[in-house]
Amino acid sequence: MPDGTCFNPEVEKMPLEKLRQIENERLQQQIAYVMQNSTFYQQKYAEEGVDATRVKNVEDLPCLPFTDKDELRRSQEIAPPLGLHAAVPLEKTIRIHSSSGTTGRPSYMGITRRDFEIWREMVARVYYAEGVRPETIVIHGFGLGFFVGGLPLKDAIEHIGATFVPIGTGATERLITSIKDIGADYLTCTPSYAIFLAEYMRQNMGMQASELGIKRVACGAEPGGGIPHIRNRIAEEWGAVVTEGMGNADMAPVIFGECGESEGQHFCGQGFVYCELIDPESGALIPMEDEAEGELVYTSIERECVPLLRFRTHDHVKVWTGPCSCGRTSFRLRCIGRTDDMLLLRGVNVFPSAIKDVVTSFRPRVTGEIQVLLRKPGPSVDPPLEVKVEYDQDEDLPGLKTTLEKALREKLIFSAKVELIPAGTLPRFEMKAKLIERIYENQ
Repeated sequence: MPDGTCFNPEVEKMPLEKLRQIENERLQQQIAYVMQNSTFYQQKYAEEGVDATRVKNVEDLPCLPFTDKDELRRSQEIAPPLGLHAAVPLEKTIRIHSSSGTTGRPSYMGITRRDFEIWREMVARVYYAEGVRPETIVIHGFGLGFFVGGLPLKDAIEHIGATFVPIGTGATERLITSIKDIGADYLTCTPSYAIFLAEYMRQNMGMQASELGIKRVACGAEPGGGIPHIRNRIAEEWGAVVTEGMGNADMAPVIFGECGESEGQHFCGQGFVYCELIDPESGALIPMEDEAEGELVYTSIERECVPLLRFRTHDHVKVWTGPCSCGRTSFRLRCIGRTDDMLLLRGVNVFPSAIKDVVTSFRPRVTGEIQVLLRKPGPSVDPPLEVKVEYDQDEDLPGLKTTLEKALREKLIFSAKVELIPAGTLPRFEMKAKLIERIYENQ
Protein backbone atom coordinates (compact mmCIF):
# COMPACT_ATOMS: atom_id res chain seq x y z
CA MET A 1 0.00 0.00 0.00
CA PRO A 2 1.23 3.56 -0.70
CA ASP A 3 2.71 5.37 2.29
CA GLY A 4 2.31 8.95 1.04
CA THR A 5 5.79 8.94 -0.47
CA CYS A 6 6.04 5.69 -2.43
CA PHE A 7 3.42 3.68 -4.29
CA ASN A 8 5.06 0.42 -3.20
CA PRO A 9 7.28 1.31 -0.23
CA GLU A 10 8.19 -2.31 0.52
CA VAL A 11 10.00 -2.52 -2.82
CA GLU A 12 11.01 1.10 -3.40
CA LYS A 13 12.63 1.40 0.06
CA MET A 14 14.01 -2.14 0.09
CA PRO A 15 17.62 -2.56 1.27
CA LEU A 16 19.83 -3.02 -1.79
CA GLU A 17 21.26 -6.31 -0.49
CA LYS A 18 17.78 -7.84 -0.35
CA LEU A 19 16.91 -6.42 -3.78
CA ARG A 20 20.08 -7.95 -5.25
CA GLN A 21 18.97 -11.41 -4.05
CA ILE A 22 15.64 -10.96 -5.83
CA GLU A 23 17.36 -9.71 -8.98
CA ASN A 24 19.71 -12.69 -9.10
CA GLU A 25 16.89 -15.20 -8.63
CA ARG A 26 14.68 -13.61 -11.27
CA LEU A 27 17.57 -13.21 -13.72
CA GLN A 28 18.33 -16.94 -13.62
CA GLN A 29 14.65 -17.72 -14.16
CA GLN A 30 14.44 -15.19 -17.01
CA ILE A 31 17.50 -16.55 -18.84
CA ALA A 32 16.19 -20.11 -18.57
CA TYR A 33 12.84 -18.90 -19.91
CA VAL A 34 14.46 -16.95 -22.77
CA MET A 35 16.65 -19.84 -23.86
CA GLN A 36 13.64 -22.13 -23.91
CA ASN A 37 11.21 -19.81 -25.69
CA SER A 38 13.06 -17.15 -27.73
CA THR A 39 14.25 -18.31 -31.15
CA PHE A 40 16.10 -15.02 -31.53
CA TYR A 41 18.34 -15.57 -28.50
CA GLN A 42 18.79 -19.26 -29.22
CA GLN A 43 20.16 -18.40 -32.67
CA LYS A 44 22.09 -15.29 -31.55
CA TYR A 45 23.96 -17.05 -28.76
CA ALA A 46 24.64 -20.17 -30.85
CA GLU A 47 26.14 -18.05 -33.65
CA GLU A 48 28.28 -16.07 -31.21
CA GLY A 49 29.36 -19.11 -29.19
CA VAL A 50 27.78 -17.84 -25.98
CA ASP A 51 26.72 -20.13 -23.13
CA ALA A 52 23.96 -18.20 -21.36
CA THR A 53 23.85 -20.75 -18.53
CA ARG A 54 27.12 -19.23 -17.28
CA VAL A 55 25.09 -16.27 -16.00
CA LYS A 56 24.34 -17.04 -12.36
CA ASN A 57 23.86 -13.49 -11.12
CA VAL A 58 23.76 -9.91 -12.39
CA GLU A 59 27.54 -9.58 -12.07
CA ASP A 60 27.86 -12.23 -14.80
CA LEU A 61 25.81 -10.27 -17.36
CA PRO A 62 28.86 -8.78 -19.14
CA CYS A 63 29.65 -12.24 -20.55
CA LEU A 64 26.54 -11.85 -22.73
CA PRO A 65 26.65 -9.77 -25.95
CA PHE A 66 24.50 -6.68 -26.31
CA THR A 67 21.13 -6.62 -28.05
CA ASP A 68 20.63 -3.64 -30.37
CA LYS A 69 17.57 -2.02 -31.91
CA ASP A 70 18.60 -2.94 -35.46
CA GLU A 71 18.65 -6.62 -34.49
CA LEU A 72 15.09 -6.36 -33.23
CA ARG A 73 13.95 -4.68 -36.46
CA ARG A 74 15.51 -7.45 -38.55
CA SER A 75 13.94 -10.02 -36.26
CA GLN A 76 10.48 -8.56 -36.90
CA GLU A 77 11.08 -8.35 -40.64
CA ILE A 78 11.83 -12.09 -40.63
CA ALA A 79 8.94 -13.07 -38.36
CA PRO A 80 6.26 -10.37 -38.20
CA PRO A 81 4.66 -8.89 -36.24
CA LEU A 82 6.59 -9.38 -32.99
CA GLY A 83 9.74 -11.06 -34.30
CA LEU A 84 11.83 -14.07 -33.45
CA HIS A 85 12.54 -12.55 -30.05
CA ALA A 86 8.91 -12.94 -28.96
CA ALA A 87 8.77 -15.69 -26.35
CA VAL A 88 5.01 -16.39 -26.38
CA PRO A 89 2.57 -17.20 -29.19
CA LEU A 90 0.45 -14.31 -30.43
CA GLU A 91 -2.71 -15.71 -28.82
CA LYS A 92 -1.19 -15.05 -25.37
CA THR A 93 -0.55 -11.40 -26.22
CA ILE A 94 -3.28 -9.07 -24.97
CA ARG A 95 -1.98 -5.85 -26.55
CA ILE A 96 0.55 -4.65 -29.12
CA HIS A 97 2.25 -1.26 -28.99
CA SER A 98 4.61 0.44 -31.41
CA SER A 99 7.59 2.76 -31.32
CA SER A 100 7.33 6.10 -33.13
CA GLY A 101 9.31 4.82 -36.12
CA THR A 102 11.08 8.18 -36.44
CA THR A 103 14.39 6.48 -37.25
CA GLY A 104 13.04 3.86 -39.66
CA ARG A 105 10.48 1.07 -39.67
CA PRO A 106 8.38 1.10 -36.48
CA SER A 107 9.07 -1.75 -34.07
CA TYR A 108 6.31 -3.56 -32.25
CA MET A 109 6.21 -4.85 -28.70
CA GLY A 110 3.56 -7.08 -27.20
CA ILE A 111 2.47 -7.65 -23.62
CA THR A 112 0.83 -10.62 -21.92
CA ARG A 113 -1.55 -10.30 -18.98
CA ARG A 114 1.43 -10.59 -16.61
CA ASP A 115 3.44 -8.02 -18.61
CA PHE A 116 0.44 -5.68 -18.38
CA GLU A 117 0.43 -5.98 -14.58
CA ILE A 118 4.19 -5.32 -14.40
CA TRP A 119 3.98 -2.25 -16.64
CA ARG A 120 1.05 -0.91 -14.60
CA GLU A 121 2.95 -1.37 -11.33
CA MET A 122 6.16 0.18 -12.67
CA VAL A 123 4.48 3.23 -14.20
CA ALA A 124 2.32 3.73 -11.09
CA ARG A 125 5.53 3.91 -9.01
CA VAL A 126 6.81 6.60 -11.39
CA TYR A 127 3.70 8.78 -11.38
CA TYR A 128 3.24 8.43 -7.63
CA ALA A 129 6.82 9.66 -7.23
CA GLU A 130 5.92 12.57 -9.50
CA GLY A 131 3.03 13.68 -7.35
CA VAL A 132 -0.06 11.86 -8.69
CA ARG A 133 -2.50 10.97 -5.89
CA PRO A 134 -6.09 9.67 -5.89
CA GLU A 135 -7.42 13.25 -5.83
CA THR A 136 -5.29 14.37 -8.82
CA ILE A 137 -6.91 15.22 -12.17
CA VAL A 138 -4.42 14.38 -14.92
CA ILE A 139 -4.56 15.87 -18.42
CA HIS A 140 -2.82 13.46 -20.79
CA GLY A 141 -0.92 15.33 -23.52
CA PHE A 142 0.85 12.37 -25.11
CA GLY A 143 -0.44 10.31 -28.04
CA LEU A 144 -3.07 7.71 -27.18
CA GLY A 145 -2.73 5.31 -30.10
CA PHE A 146 0.04 2.78 -30.69
CA PHE A 147 2.47 4.86 -28.61
CA VAL A 148 3.58 3.15 -25.36
CA GLY A 149 3.16 6.49 -23.60
CA GLY A 150 -0.60 6.31 -24.09
CA LEU A 151 -2.75 3.49 -22.71
CA PRO A 152 -0.10 2.16 -20.28
CA LEU A 153 0.04 5.57 -18.62
CA LYS A 154 -3.75 5.57 -18.37
CA ASP A 155 -3.67 2.13 -16.75
CA ALA A 156 -1.13 3.22 -14.13
CA ILE A 157 -2.71 6.60 -13.31
CA GLU A 158 -6.10 4.94 -12.84
CA HIS A 159 -4.38 2.22 -10.75
CA ILE A 160 -3.26 4.96 -8.36
CA GLY A 161 -6.91 6.09 -8.25
CA ALA A 162 -6.44 9.45 -9.95
CA THR A 163 -8.75 10.90 -12.60
CA PHE A 164 -7.40 10.48 -16.14
CA VAL A 165 -8.47 12.87 -18.91
CA PRO A 166 -7.52 11.33 -22.31
CA ILE A 167 -6.99 14.34 -24.58
CA GLY A 168 -3.81 13.25 -26.37
CA THR A 169 -2.09 15.24 -29.11
CA GLY A 170 -3.64 17.10 -32.03
CA ALA A 171 -6.35 18.82 -29.99
CA THR A 172 -4.62 21.83 -28.48
CA GLU A 173 -7.64 24.09 -27.93
CA ARG A 174 -9.69 21.24 -26.52
CA LEU A 175 -6.87 20.37 -24.13
CA ILE A 176 -6.73 23.95 -22.87
CA THR A 177 -10.51 24.20 -22.59
CA SER A 178 -10.68 20.88 -20.74
CA ILE A 179 -8.17 22.04 -18.14
CA LYS A 180 -10.42 25.04 -17.42
CA ASP A 181 -13.74 23.16 -17.53
CA ILE A 182 -12.67 20.15 -15.47
CA GLY A 183 -10.35 21.95 -13.08
CA ALA A 184 -7.39 19.70 -13.87
CA ASP A 185 -4.26 20.28 -11.83
CA TYR A 186 -1.70 17.99 -13.51
CA LEU A 187 -0.36 17.89 -17.09
CA THR A 188 1.82 15.16 -18.55
CA CYS A 189 3.40 15.68 -21.99
CA THR A 190 6.71 16.26 -23.76
CA PRO A 191 8.66 19.37 -22.69
CA SER A 192 8.32 20.60 -26.28
CA TYR A 193 4.53 20.40 -26.07
CA ALA A 194 4.45 22.16 -22.69
CA ILE A 195 6.32 25.08 -24.27
CA PHE A 196 4.18 24.94 -27.43
CA LEU A 197 0.96 25.10 -25.37
CA ALA A 198 2.19 28.13 -23.44
CA GLU A 199 3.15 29.94 -26.65
CA TYR A 200 -0.17 28.98 -28.28
CA MET A 201 -2.22 30.39 -25.41
CA ARG A 202 -0.26 33.64 -25.35
CA GLN A 203 -0.41 34.20 -29.12
CA ASN A 204 -3.91 32.88 -29.92
CA MET A 205 -5.93 33.16 -26.73
CA GLY A 206 -4.42 36.21 -25.04
CA MET A 207 -3.74 34.33 -21.80
CA GLN A 208 -0.84 32.89 -19.84
CA ALA A 209 -0.49 29.17 -19.12
CA SER A 210 -0.08 30.01 -15.43
CA GLU A 211 -3.71 31.18 -15.36
CA LEU A 212 -4.97 27.61 -15.82
CA GLY A 213 -4.09 26.40 -12.32
CA ILE A 214 -1.90 23.46 -13.29
CA LYS A 215 0.21 22.57 -10.24
CA ARG A 216 2.54 20.00 -11.83
CA VAL A 217 3.87 19.37 -15.32
CA ALA A 218 5.38 15.88 -15.74
CA CYS A 219 7.60 15.75 -18.82
CA GLY A 220 8.99 12.80 -20.73
CA ALA A 221 9.68 11.12 -24.10
CA GLU A 222 12.62 13.46 -24.85
CA PRO A 223 15.38 15.27 -22.94
CA GLY A 224 14.36 18.68 -21.69
CA GLY A 225 12.37 18.35 -18.49
CA GLY A 226 15.59 17.95 -16.53
CA ILE A 227 17.70 20.49 -18.44
CA PRO A 228 17.92 23.54 -16.16
CA HIS A 229 16.96 26.43 -18.46
CA ILE A 230 14.25 24.42 -20.25
CA ARG A 231 12.81 23.19 -16.94
CA ASN A 232 12.86 26.74 -15.55
CA ARG A 233 11.09 28.07 -18.63
CA ILE A 234 8.28 25.50 -18.31
CA ALA A 235 7.97 26.19 -14.58
CA GLU A 236 7.73 29.95 -15.20
CA GLU A 237 5.24 29.60 -18.06
CA TRP A 238 2.91 27.30 -16.09
CA GLY A 239 3.59 28.47 -12.54
CA ALA A 240 4.02 24.80 -11.72
CA VAL A 241 6.44 22.21 -10.38
CA VAL A 242 8.18 20.42 -13.28
CA THR A 243 9.30 16.79 -13.06
CA GLU A 244 10.83 14.42 -15.58
CA GLY A 245 10.34 10.73 -16.32
CA MET A 246 12.08 8.39 -18.72
CA GLY A 247 11.38 4.99 -20.24
CA ASN A 248 12.03 2.93 -23.32
CA ALA A 249 9.42 1.55 -25.70
CA ASP A 250 11.10 -1.85 -25.96
CA MET A 251 11.43 -2.30 -22.20
CA ALA A 252 8.68 -0.33 -20.43
CA PRO A 253 6.74 2.93 -20.98
CA VAL A 254 8.31 4.75 -18.00
CA ILE A 255 11.02 3.32 -15.75
CA PHE A 256 12.40 6.42 -14.01
CA GLY A 257 10.50 9.14 -12.17
CA GLU A 258 11.41 12.21 -10.14
CA CYS A 259 10.46 12.63 -6.50
CA GLY A 260 9.89 15.98 -4.81
CA GLU A 261 13.57 16.38 -3.93
CA SER A 262 14.39 17.15 -7.60
CA GLU A 263 17.74 15.38 -7.40
CA GLY A 264 17.35 13.22 -10.48
CA GLN A 265 14.93 10.53 -11.62
CA HIS A 266 14.64 7.47 -9.39
CA PHE A 267 14.85 4.00 -10.90
CA CYS A 268 11.36 2.57 -10.36
CA GLY A 269 11.75 -0.80 -12.12
CA GLN A 270 13.02 -2.78 -9.12
CA GLY A 271 12.37 -6.49 -9.54
CA PHE A 272 11.47 -6.18 -13.22
CA VAL A 273 14.45 -4.54 -14.97
CA TYR A 274 18.18 -4.55 -14.26
CA CYS A 275 20.30 -1.60 -15.36
CA GLU A 276 23.95 -1.39 -16.38
CA LEU A 277 26.11 1.55 -17.44
CA ILE A 278 28.61 1.15 -20.30
CA ASP A 279 31.09 3.16 -22.30
CA PRO A 280 29.15 3.86 -25.55
CA GLU A 281 32.25 3.42 -27.72
CA SER A 282 34.03 0.40 -26.19
CA GLY A 283 31.04 -1.27 -24.54
CA ALA A 284 33.06 -1.68 -21.36
CA LEU A 285 31.13 -1.77 -18.08
CA ILE A 286 31.17 1.43 -16.02
CA PRO A 287 30.59 0.97 -12.27
CA MET A 288 27.25 2.35 -11.14
CA GLU A 289 28.78 4.93 -8.83
CA ASP A 290 27.97 8.49 -7.85
CA GLU A 291 28.54 10.97 -10.72
CA ALA A 292 29.25 8.19 -13.26
CA GLU A 293 28.28 8.81 -16.91
CA GLY A 294 27.64 6.38 -19.75
CA GLU A 295 25.07 4.62 -21.88
CA LEU A 296 22.19 2.88 -20.14
CA VAL A 297 21.66 -0.84 -20.81
CA TYR A 298 18.52 -2.77 -19.77
CA THR A 299 17.94 -6.45 -19.04
CA SER A 300 14.46 -7.89 -18.46
CA ILE A 301 14.33 -10.00 -15.33
CA GLU A 302 10.58 -10.62 -15.46
CA ARG A 303 9.03 -10.35 -18.91
CA GLU A 304 6.99 -12.87 -20.87
CA CYS A 305 6.30 -11.59 -24.38
CA VAL A 306 9.46 -9.84 -25.61
CA PRO A 307 12.18 -10.26 -22.97
CA LEU A 308 15.44 -8.51 -23.83
CA LEU A 309 18.92 -9.21 -22.47
CA ARG A 310 21.51 -6.41 -22.34
CA PHE A 311 19.52 -4.08 -24.58
CA ARG A 312 21.39 -0.91 -25.57
CA THR A 313 19.17 2.13 -25.08
CA HIS A 314 21.59 4.72 -26.59
CA ASP A 315 20.54 7.03 -23.74
CA HIS A 316 23.59 8.84 -22.34
CA VAL A 317 23.00 9.41 -18.64
CA LYS A 318 24.63 10.65 -15.45
CA VAL A 319 23.83 8.74 -12.26
CA TRP A 320 23.78 9.42 -8.52
CA THR A 321 23.82 6.59 -5.99
CA GLY A 322 23.78 8.46 -2.68
CA PRO A 323 20.75 8.34 -0.37
CA CYS A 324 17.70 10.47 -1.11
CA SER A 325 15.67 12.00 1.71
CA CYS A 326 12.47 10.57 0.18
CA GLY A 327 13.57 7.13 1.42
CA ARG A 328 13.83 5.40 -1.95
CA THR A 329 16.96 3.27 -2.16
CA SER A 330 17.31 3.20 -5.96
CA PHE A 331 19.89 5.13 -7.95
CA ARG A 332 18.90 8.33 -9.76
CA LEU A 333 19.83 9.73 -13.15
CA ARG A 334 19.52 12.53 -15.65
CA CYS A 335 19.51 11.87 -19.39
CA ILE A 336 22.07 14.07 -21.10
CA GLY A 337 21.07 13.03 -24.61
CA ARG A 338 20.97 10.22 -27.12
CA THR A 339 24.35 8.66 -27.93
CA ASP A 340 23.15 8.26 -31.53
CA ASP A 341 22.45 12.05 -31.64
CA MET A 342 25.79 12.91 -30.08
CA LEU A 343 28.12 14.91 -32.31
CA LEU A 344 31.91 14.90 -32.19
CA LEU A 345 33.70 18.17 -32.96
CA ARG A 346 37.48 17.82 -32.77
CA GLY A 347 37.27 15.37 -29.91
CA VAL A 348 34.50 17.17 -28.00
CA ASN A 349 31.16 15.41 -27.43
CA VAL A 350 28.21 17.73 -28.09
CA PHE A 351 24.53 16.93 -27.48
CA PRO A 352 21.81 18.99 -29.23
CA SER A 353 19.87 19.14 -25.95
CA ALA A 354 22.87 20.85 -24.30
CA ILE A 355 22.95 23.43 -27.12
CA LYS A 356 19.26 24.11 -26.54
CA ASP A 357 19.91 24.59 -22.82
CA VAL A 358 22.62 27.20 -23.44
CA VAL A 359 20.51 29.06 -26.01
CA THR A 360 17.40 29.01 -23.79
CA SER A 361 19.37 30.77 -21.06
CA PHE A 362 19.25 33.91 -23.23
CA ARG A 363 15.46 34.29 -23.16
CA PRO A 364 13.71 36.66 -23.86
CA ARG A 365 16.27 37.71 -26.46
CA VAL A 366 15.62 34.29 -28.05
CA THR A 367 12.62 31.95 -27.98
CA GLY A 368 14.74 28.95 -26.99
CA GLU A 369 13.98 27.05 -30.20
CA ILE A 370 16.98 25.72 -32.13
CA GLN A 371 17.84 23.42 -35.01
CA VAL A 372 21.26 21.90 -35.69
CA LEU A 373 22.10 21.52 -39.39
CA LEU A 374 24.15 18.54 -40.57
CA ARG A 375 25.45 18.53 -44.14
CA LYS A 376 26.97 15.06 -43.85
CA PRO A 377 26.41 12.04 -41.59
CA GLY A 378 27.87 12.26 -38.08
CA PRO A 379 28.97 11.78 -35.46
CA SER A 380 32.16 13.54 -36.57
CA VAL A 381 31.41 17.09 -37.73
CA ASP A 382 33.83 19.68 -39.02
CA PRO A 383 33.52 22.96 -37.09
CA PRO A 384 31.88 25.35 -37.03
CA LEU A 385 28.60 23.55 -36.25
CA GLU A 386 25.66 25.29 -37.94
CA VAL A 387 22.85 26.16 -35.54
CA LYS A 388 19.61 27.98 -36.34
CA VAL A 389 18.30 30.05 -33.42
CA GLU A 390 15.02 31.95 -33.21
CA TYR A 391 15.44 35.50 -31.96
CA ASP A 392 12.59 37.27 -30.19
CA GLN A 393 13.07 40.52 -28.26
CA ASP A 394 16.36 41.76 -29.65
CA GLU A 395 17.28 44.65 -31.93
CA ASP A 396 21.03 44.02 -31.97
CA LEU A 397 21.13 40.83 -34.05
CA PRO A 398 24.87 40.97 -34.86
CA GLY A 399 25.59 41.37 -31.15
CA LEU A 400 23.25 38.51 -30.24
CA LYS A 401 24.89 36.23 -32.81
CA THR A 402 28.33 36.99 -31.36
CA THR A 403 27.08 36.49 -27.80
CA LEU A 404 25.53 33.10 -28.58
CA GLU A 405 28.57 31.81 -30.44
CA LYS A 406 30.80 32.89 -27.56
CA ALA A 407 28.57 31.22 -24.96
CA LEU A 408 28.51 27.93 -26.88
CA ARG A 409 32.27 28.03 -27.26
CA GLU A 410 32.86 28.76 -23.57
CA LYS A 411 30.27 26.39 -22.08
CA LEU A 412 30.32 23.45 -24.53
CA ILE A 413 33.86 23.85 -25.94
CA PHE A 414 33.00 23.90 -29.64
CA SER A 415 32.83 26.43 -32.46
CA ALA A 416 29.35 27.33 -33.71
CA LYS A 417 28.01 29.30 -36.65
CA VAL A 418 24.71 30.75 -35.48
CA GLU A 419 22.01 31.77 -37.96
CA LEU A 420 19.37 33.98 -36.37
CA ILE A 421 15.82 33.58 -37.70
CA PRO A 422 12.52 35.22 -36.65
CA ALA A 423 10.41 33.82 -33.82
CA GLY A 424 7.93 31.19 -34.99
CA THR A 425 10.06 30.09 -37.94
CA LEU A 426 11.12 26.67 -36.66
CA PRO A 427 8.56 23.86 -36.39
CA ARG A 428 6.88 23.11 -33.05
CA PHE A 429 6.18 19.57 -31.92
CA GLU A 430 3.47 17.92 -29.86
CA MET A 431 5.57 14.77 -29.50
CA LYS A 432 9.36 14.44 -29.64
CA ALA A 433 11.15 17.55 -30.83
CA LYS A 434 13.55 17.14 -33.76
CA LEU A 435 16.62 19.20 -32.94
CA ILE A 436 18.72 17.97 -35.88
CA GLU A 437 18.00 18.63 -39.56
CA ARG A 438 19.95 16.17 -41.69
CA ILE A 439 20.23 18.17 -44.90
CA TYR A 440 22.23 15.45 -46.63
CA GLU A 441 19.22 13.11 -46.54
CA ASN A 442 17.29 15.50 -48.81
CA GLN A 443 20.06 16.17 -51.34
